[in-house]
Amino acid sequence: MADTIPTLPAQVSPPQLALSETPYDDLPSGGLVALPVLPGEAPGDDSDEDVPPLLGPGAAELLESLDLDLLAVLEHHKASGKAGEVVVHPVPGHPSVAAVLAVGLGEQRPRDFRAAGAALARKAKDRELLATTVPLLADDAALRAFVEGLVLGSFEFHWRSQGAKSQPVERVVLAGGAERQPVVDRALAVARAGWRARALATTPSNLKNPAWLADQAVAWAQEAGLEATVLDERQLEEQGFGGIVAVGRASATPPRLIRLDYTPAGQGRKGRKAPHVVLVGKGITFDTGGLNVKSGDAMSTMKRDMSGGGVVLATMAALAAVECPVRVTGLVPAAENAISGSAYRPGDVIRHYGGRTTEVTNTDAEGRLVLADAIAYAVAELDPDVVVDVATLTGAMKVALGLGTGGFFATHDVLAEALTAAGDAAGEPLWRMPLLADYAHLLESKIADADNAAGNPGAITAALFLQPFAGGVPWVHLDIASVGDSPSDNGVWTPGPTGFGARMLLHWLEQDAPLAGL
Repeated sequence: MADTIPTLPAQVSPPQLALSETPYDDLPSGGLVALPVLPGEAPGDDSDEDVPPLLGPGAAELLESLDLDLLAVLEHHKASGKAGEVVVHPVPGHPSVAAVLAVGLGEQRPRDFRAAGAALARKAKDRELLATTVPLLADDAALRAFVEGLVLGSFEFHWRSQGAKSQPVERVVLAGGAERQPVVDRALAVARAGWRARALATTPSNLKNPAWLADQAVAWAQEAGLEATVLDERQLEEQGFGGIVAVGRASATPPRLIRLDYTPAGQGRKGRKAPHVVLVGKGITFDTGGLNVKSGDAMSTMKRDMSGGGVVLATMAALAAVECPVRVTGLVPAAENAISGSAYRPGDVIRHYGGRTTEVTNTDAEGRLVLADAIAYAVAELDPDVVVDVATLTGAMKVALGLGTGGFFATHDVLAEALTAAGDAAGEPLWRMPLLADYAHLLESKIADADNAAGNPGAITAALFLQPFAGGVPWVHLDIASVGDSPSDNGVWTPGPTGFGARMLLHWLEQDAPLAGL
């Protein structure tokens, strides 16, 4: 089967990063140098004077060699040093330096360094090298954020016969010694997870079907030292995964259940020495809405309806690199919600893994049907300490939170606090939504255990639909529909799928005791 699946041409790669004590030495012709800029200090609280910004380390010697008054340039551009502000000043005729980039660091919080990195990445596209002393002002958390910004702000994807319209800067040289290499390496692992999740979600669905997605997962598992298991449509039918089978039945490309297992060094898969986290990601490789067909406009972005699954696969592939101390299993129920004579119908009743039944009243509420099977399987067969599912699940979450914050529901307060803190650290903000039992009656069905489309409040009723499948296991449901796509360049986001969730999960799972307090 794998030999018949087409593959993308060579894709755009993230920039290569290196540390150097002397980042501005041996610059090639056309190189860029980036100098940190800080907001000036006002002479008094009541002063109306414009305060000129300050130049950070690495500026004086370089500017002297270039015979450049950068402060005058910044004054001309009315630069303030706010985070992510970049002033580009060409240096014509110089043998190596093509331009100086003055980048603002604002209050020098990690989020400011992340914004600065992303802004520099955009300005440095199609260049061979960017050298910067920004890391000299960064602690470890800020350096990580800066590297994440540099990588993710560079993201490109193409399937053009003549190559990409633009390329990330090939190489970035960061000021610093070898002692900071572990910080850079971990930051790269996290940033590349975000990159990979975006790339999967951006891949067109005439290529990205469930079997192709499973092949990508197996390849990543081999690369990262994970165990991989894939159940095909026959095995899913035999083992009772009624939701996955029903949703994927109408497609010419049958469904799959992808399972990846990570075990920390020194721990056996069958051992109980380390706690066990199960991540479940919605893997709808294209969503027509089924017989409750979507409008053309609503269908145009549905190649990314497997964003949750992409996040889980990318997270799994990075766990070893961040030295995750707990066992993690990733499950991705992958299906295409298509239309044909074998499509499931409104009014059908589905029996999920474990026996719970669902009346289908809307075939466009398919994501919760495949997630339900995978969550039930995790609880019944994997003995998890925590289950976290990730999905672009409801348009209602966009209405509730807009396009900048991910929503989540949790059955355990300590777990909710841990993920919120990880989201803040990763630059992927989360807002906890109420899991209100008062709305549970809306899911009642006359002929099944639940209705799959109980209506408003839509994000809450979707979460309530999933909750019984988690049983008594601490559970988090991440609804990333609000942040699954970015309409424009915005910080580390580029237009299109965002990969939201991979960085947050890795910031959480890399901690010494991510399940402390549970």
